[in-house]
Order: sequence, then structure tokens, then C-alpha cells
Amino acid sequence: MKIVTGLLAAVLLLAAMGASHAAVRIADDRGGRIGTYVDRYQDLRSSGETVVIDGLCASACTIVLGAIPHDRICVTSHATLGFHAAWDFGSGGRAITNPEATQMLYSMYPTQIRRWIARRGGLTPRMIFLRGRELQTMYRPCYMDAQAASGRAVPAPAPATPAALRSNSLSRY
Repeated sequence: MKIVTGLLAAVLLLAAMGASHAAVRIADDRGGRIGTYVDRYQDLRSSGETVVIDGLCASACTIVLGAIPHDRICVTSHATLGFHAAWDFGSGGRAITNPEATQMLYSMYPTQIRRWIARRGGLTPRMIFLRGRELQTMYRPCYMDAQAASGRAVPAPAPATPAALRSNSLSRY
């Protein structure tokens, strides 16, 4: 009986360790509506999972940097972060910069990211990219790039229809 109890305790301990080391992989995420990403990352923050950035994380995807604790984010050699100003659809469906949403977005980022953005002229309609060694000085490298490939991927939200985008008051980023 002691052996069965010991085995059960060992299995439960291993299961708990596995859950605490769960990782969510972000790759090839081009962003979308700010509100969608804020909601998603609040849930992810609550889960306690680690985030592995292993490819493109652009636009609203970069909200992850402010939503998830710094020590729960790692980057692979493939990681690229893309930043630009938030925008809305204007008359005729043209994209126009939304200064209030851009400021809100900028304020979500950690200080180190805000400084990096400021040195490059701030958030503008033009995309700026943070990658490579410069990114790995700000976030810890993932232990192994191969390990990142095996993590659970966070799917990007389904693209909204043009009608839904026009009716939504949340800015895009």
C-alpha cells in the first residue's frame, strides 16, 4: 500500500511540475483589435503560463509585453516584435491614426520598450522592428529554440469582416 501511495504522490508531483512549466508559443501573429488582445492576455496572465515568442509578434500582439510579467516571457532567435501607431477606419475606409489609442498602447509597454520606441521616433504609422541581440538583451532567451517549437501556440484571432470592423469602436493596432 505504501508503494502505491508513493507512486501516486510522485505522479501528482510530476503533473503539477508539468503544469507550472507550460508554455504558450506566439509566432506569425500580425495583430488586430487592441481589445481582443487585452482580453486574451488577461486570461493568459491568470493562467501562469510562460510565453515563448518564436516568430513575428506585431501590432496588437505586442501588448503581451505589458500584460505578462517580464520573467514569464522568453524569446527565441526567430522572435521579431513589430510596433506602430494604433489606427481606426476613417471615411471611405482609410486608416487614420488614433492618438488616444496610440498613447494608451504606448503606456502599456514596459519602460525599456517605451525607451526603445522613443529612440526610433515613437509610434507612427510606419512599423518598426525589434529583433535579434537587441531583443535578447531585453528579454531572456528561451533555453532552446527547439523547445519553443513544441509549446502550445496561441492562435491569432479570426479576421473580422469589414462591416464588423467599421462598427467596432476599438482601435486596431
